[in-house]
Order: sequence, then structure tokens, then C-alpha cells
Amino acid sequence: MNDDFVFKPFAEMTPEDYAAVGFKSGLEIHQQLQTKSKLFCRCPAGRYSQTYDAEILRHMRPTLSELGEYDGTALMEFKTRKEIIYRINRETVCTYEMDDTPPFFVDEEALDIALGIALLYNCVMVDELHIARKQYLDGSIPTGFQRTTIVGVDGWIPYKDRKVRIVHLGLEEDACREVSDVGHRRTYLTDRLGMPLIETVTAPDMRTPQEVAEVGQALRRVVRSTGNVRTGIGAAREDVNVSVTGGTRVEIKGVPRIPRIPLLTYNEAMRQWNLLRLRAELARRGIAEGTFAARSEDITKHVRRSVYTPLQSALAAGMPVFGVRLDGFRGLLRWQTQTNTYFSQEISDRVRVVACLTTLPNIAHSDSPAESLSSSEWRMVKRALGAGEADAAVVVWGPEEDARLGAQEIVLRAKEATIGIPSETRQALGDGTNGFERILPGPDRMYPDTDLPPKKVTAERLAAIRAGLPPNILEREKRYRELGLTADLVEKLSMSGHAELFEEAVREWGLAPHLAAEILIRLPMRLKKKGLAATALDGAVMKPVLEALRDGRLYREGVAPLVERALATGEAVEELIPRAGEAGDIAGAAAKVATEVVGRRFQDPSRRMRRAMGLFMAEWRGRVAGAAAARVMGEALAKVRP
Repeated sequence: MNDDFVFKPFAEMTPEDYAAVGFKSGLEIHQQLQTKSKLFCRCPAGRYSQTYDAEILRHMRPTLSELGEYDGTALMEFKTRKEIIYRINRETVCTYEMDDTPPFFVDEEALDIALGIALLYNCVMVDELHIARKQYLDGSIPTGFQRTTIVGVDGWIPYKDRKVRIVHLGLEEDACREVSDVGHRRTYLTDRLGMPLIETVTAPDMRTPQEVAEVGQALRRVVRSTGNVRTGIGAAREDVNVSVTGGTRVEIKGVPRIPRIPLLTYNEAMRQWNLLRLRAELARRGIAEGTFAARSEDITKHVRRSVYTPLQSALAAGMPVFGVRLDGFRGLLRWQTQTNTYFSQEISDRVRVVACLTTLPNIAHSDSPAESLSSSEWRMVKRALGAGEADAAVVVWGPEEDARLGAQEIVLRAKEATIGIPSETRQALGDGTNGFERILPGPDRMYPDTDLPPKKVTAERLAAIRAGLPPNILEREKRYRELGLTADLVEKLSMSGHAELFEEAVREWGLAPHLAAEILIRLPMRLKKKGLAATALDGAVMKPVLEALRDGRLYREGVAPLVERALATGEAVEELIPRAGEAGDIAGAAAKVATEVVGRRFQDPSRRMRRAMGLFMAEWRGRVAGAAAARVMGEALAKVRP
């Protein structure tokens, strides 16, 4: 690694800076599918509710893989001794979700959608589906595993002047919604459990945080273009994999919005770079994995008179206090990792998650004495632990079993600093940083499902799906940009159900691209702001409007008033559009208006013209061009003398 490199503030980092640290990133995007049923049962999908009819309590335990091994994540979750509470609504959950009955066969509607999206990703399609079980011991799935299958591999999408590789597209069931996680109890709602998801996994082909977000948006647009995925909060969730040179893959889990990705990935790259620097500093001090030393013990009697409020509260509740000595670590607990974040937070996170000491602060350390115990108290703690001038001390408190486990985790996390960067799943935080969630799962958590047989994917089925796919959205966007549409119109039109109507209006009827896009995209948005049911403006409604523009029976100025009147009154748009030949009566209508105004006294002839045009356009606005109306009205007024 380049020891001279220093991370700049986020806004100042350049592609060359990210290249210098070897930034690499890939995406795992989970997207709910728009189906009527769940994936492996026939309960309704998409019905969310906070109400529930029953609660079920479960404890999760790890199982051996087929090779007789335990997954590290499962073992970590088992150490937490969590009680898992499931809140169940009888309208959305059946015995399958509770693992009391076998699964149904995979939902065919969900499978067709997943196969179609894999085709849009240019994937090599599997000819036989094999359902696997993916172990989850965090309680988010009551069975302890998620059923999943791969439908396509080795795909790609175009990006800039290169391709971003799609490793695979999977079809799987969604997990529960977490309600709370406090201490040893975690509570879930089960309404979304089992809903069909696709998982898009890219290769680590993105080289800057901005590229990660841009590719995420491109993938989002591809799936949205099908009209077969759910939208709204929680319908899509991104996991982001990040590494730097000398580091390892770290997964930031559950990013709710793509615009948050750049800052999150920047901070993770900074974190890994700084942890590698920390390892180098430890090596300089002679501390490596083999020479690492630490000591922990119960120091309750030494801090009974502490004035530090968290310790006072713990001692008053009869809880013990443990101390940990980290040999040679003095000053390193204040080693910066992320923006305004230090190595002590890595330790605190591990204690919070594994030992379930969720009340913060849950540790105190000697590298920041002003924020915790007094100087005299730290001298007492260090003396009790046998700590020297070069050592650091950490204090943890809580129920005895939790505090003891917390002390063990402090030692483990400090020792990991001598190795480098642990492979972890980390939680996206609101300030753009991230925190420890669990150890990164390994291949041992995957094993074949014995309840469901393999399923053939025939060439005939793929051909039928391919025939119904929308045009490639990325090519469509390129065409819209070439037509001169603005960026917001390009994005909205490319994912709109009006895209084909737009193409017909522009290619075959010769309407101006910007005019057609304004009517199909921006007009419904403006009417929606007025409280009108703009969702009713589907292709069947808007096509006659564009046809009337093509035929000269309607002009640009008249479109918005006509459509607004139709939505407000419930009248059919077709009935309000002028019929062929109706515009030919404008001369007679202009003559009638001229007769009405000619008897009035106007000192300025231009005021008479404005009055006449106002009366005429009140009836004919949008059905005749403004210039033509002014010409006809001028001729009519000239024929009638005051």
C-alpha cells in the first residue's frame, strides 16, 4: 500500500485517488416482484399491515453443512442468545412460512418475470432450476433458511464505454420486516415474508463510488421497464460490496436509496485503508497475530466509587464490570477509521451486536479519559489489569454473561486488527458511515433443498417470454437523448407505459419529440399536483389526444384544458376533442364575435381586437392555432363597421 496516500474529504476525491487505493465495488440488488402470490405458497403478496393476530417465539440454532462444518455467521448469531418474536397476521401468513408444512411449487408468474429480466441482462439461461437453502440465523426467516435459485448467469449491461458483468440473477423469497432489536429480543412482522424477490449480483467492476450509484440506477431502470416489479419504500434494497488493495470484500447491507451509495462506499474504502494503516502501525510496534497479548478480568470492586454515570447505573443494578488490557495499544483506540469515527467504534459495535449490550455507551477506554472515567479511576483500572504505559484499557459492563462475552469480543476485535480487515457484513448508517452487523457468510451456509425437485426451463418458454419483453431501456434512453429530450424526460419516459405511444407519435405521425414527451409525462404530473386522478391517463386516453394534434383538430394550447376538464368532470376525452371539419367554421364564429363587439365603443382599436380574441378563444382555444385565429378575427372585424 502507498503509505503516503491520505484520504481527502469526499467532495475532493478524484477517480485517480480511488485508483491509487485500488477501489473496487459490486452490487447485490434485491427487488420485489409484482405478483399476486408469494413464491412458495399461495398467500397474497404485497399486503402490508402493522396489525397481527398472534405472536410466536423461537430460538435459532446452527446446523452442520453437508461437509460437516458450521457457518461462521451462524455461530456468531448463536452466541447472541436472541429470542425471536414473530407477529403473524392470518391474512398474509400460512403454515408454510412457519415451517410446519412443505413448500408449494415455485410461483410460475414470479418465475416468468425473473426469466424475462435475466434475458434483459443478456444472461446465459439455466435449463434446469435447482432450489437451494441459504441459512439465516438472525431470525429474519422463521425456518432459519431462505429458499433461492439461480435463473441466469454471466450477463452484462452496457455502461459508458464498457460492460458491467452480471454474475447471476437469482429468484428467492423475501424476509420478515424488523420491528425492534433490543437486548436479547428481536421482533419481526411477517407480512412481506415469502414475497418473490430477484437478486441481481454484479461483478466488482465499478471503480469509483459515483460509478456504483450510476450502475445501480441503470439496473433499476432495466427492471422497472418491465412493469413487473414493485415500487415504493422497501420494494428494492441494495447491498454494496467494497474492497481496496490489500483489503477484503466487505458488504454494506440494506442500503435503502441509491443516492446514499457514494458516501457509504467512500467511507468504507477509507475505513479499509485506515485499518491497513493500523495493522502497519501495530507491526511497527512489534504486535502481530502471533505476538498479540491481552488480559481481561472482573474489576467491579475497583470501580465501585466511580463517578461515571453509566458505571454508576450498572453497579446500582448489581451488574459486574469487566476490564480488558490491550498490550501495546495505547493511543490506537482513537485511530480514525471513517469520517468522525475511530477504532473504538469497531469494538463498541462488536460488543453491541454479539454481547447484546445495546444501551450506549457500552464501553469506555483509556485513550479518551475525559469522556468517561476520571484520571484517577483509569489509574486504578490500569493497576488492577497490570497495564503499563504502552497499553490501553477498555471497560465493559452489563449482565454478567453479556459483560463477560463483551470482554471476549473486545479481545477478539483487537486481535483482528493485527490481521487487517475482517470479512464482515456491515449496516448502512444515516450519516454515510457504517457499523458492524455480522461476520460475512461463507459457502457453508448453502445446501440443496430436498423438498422441491429440479424444474426444467424449456426453450419454448424462454422464446415466449423473450417475445413479450420491452425494448432495451438503455438503448431507448440513448435514442431519447439523441432526440434532444431533457434528462428528467429521458428517465421518466423510458420507464413509462407511454414509451411505445411516444415512439408511434414521433416516428409515424411526425409529432415533435419534446411536445409528445411533455404531454405524456409532464402533463399528468402537473394535473396530479392539482389533485386530479392523473393515473387514469393511460394509452387509451392519451392516444386520441395525440391523434388530434396530428390531424390539426387540436392545438398545443388546448391539450391541458381539455384533459383537465375530462378528469374533473368525468367526460370522455374523445367526446371533447373537435371532430374533423369542425375547425372549418372558425370564419363564421369569428364573424359572430365581431358583430357582438362592433357596437361597443373602443377608443383604441387594439382593445376591440383583444376583446374579440378573448371571446373567440374562450370557445375555440386549442382547436385552432393562435396565429390563424388572430388572422381570421382581424378579417371579420374589418368587414363590420362600427
